[in-house]
Amino acid sequence: MPKSILHTINSNMDNFSKGQKRIAAYILENYDKAAFMTASKLGHLVGVSESTVVRFASELGYDGYPSMQRALQEMIRSRLTSTQRIQAAGELFENQDVLTAVLQSDMDKLREVLDGADREEFNRVIDLLMGARNIYILGVRSSNYLAGYLNFYLHLLTENVRLVHSNAAGEIFEQIFRIGPGDVMLAISFPRYSKVTVNTVQFAQDRGATIVAITDNALSPVYQMAEAALLAPSEMISFVDSVVAPLSLINALLVALAARMGTDVSKTFGELEDIWNEYGVFGKIDDE
Repeated sequence: MPKSILHTINSNMDNFSKGQKRIAAYILENYDKAAFMTASKLGHLVGVSESTVVRFASELGYDGYPSMQRALQEMIRSRLTSTQRIQAAGELFENQDVLTAVLQSDMDKLREVLDGADREEFNRVIDLLMGARNIYILGVRSSNYLAGYLNFYLHLLTENVRLVHSNAAGEIFEQIFRIGPGDVMLAISFPRYSKVTVNTVQFAQDRGATIVAITDNALSPVYQMAEAALLAPSEMISFVDSVVAPLSLINALLVALAARMGTDVSKTFGELEDIWNEYGVFGKIDDE
């Protein structure tokens, strides 16, 4: 399992300069606050220059302070309560235009996915889904909506798709108790990671199913159990989970699956268009 930034700081404490040790000590004691501070503010609090903070990030192996800051944010996201998230967002967006800040944050996440996407892993996920006997889609809490979206379109592409409804934890096992070898469970999970998701994925894995994850990073519990995984950031914005990057990744997954299926998809949608037209599913705009 990848080590956390706090473990890395502790392991390198003896190698730090006097100023870097002050930075390290503050982060170890106040990582939830440091995660949302600028390099300048962190330096001011501990009595060192901004450039010393930047060099400290490089000393830890990051390509800059923003990368170290993201590592701190990723580590704490699963631990913060909604109230703490609101307080952290207040500091993050202080004196900023909220509309611009939020939209810019979402665009940055999309760029991060595009720059860091593992094409081989993406194709491996496609292969696993294409070869599955049954595909079980799981997502709870805010991830439930991503699961429903994926299920809606994937169900149009293939018959062997089952959305696992998560209204009651006990009922989940009743829905998937026949899962087994040859089946794929596609689990969508973002901080704060739900124990319901983790337990369900563990059950599916124990039954011999293959696990595919859509999650945020390699520290995610479902990533640790997955045979293949797609990663997308879901940085906190106040009490709101940003699903822009995960949703875009799901769109890419659907388009890639449709392209792999080829003529079968065209035939399916041709039949659907006939049904929609016959039963007036969509309204028509009359020409004037």
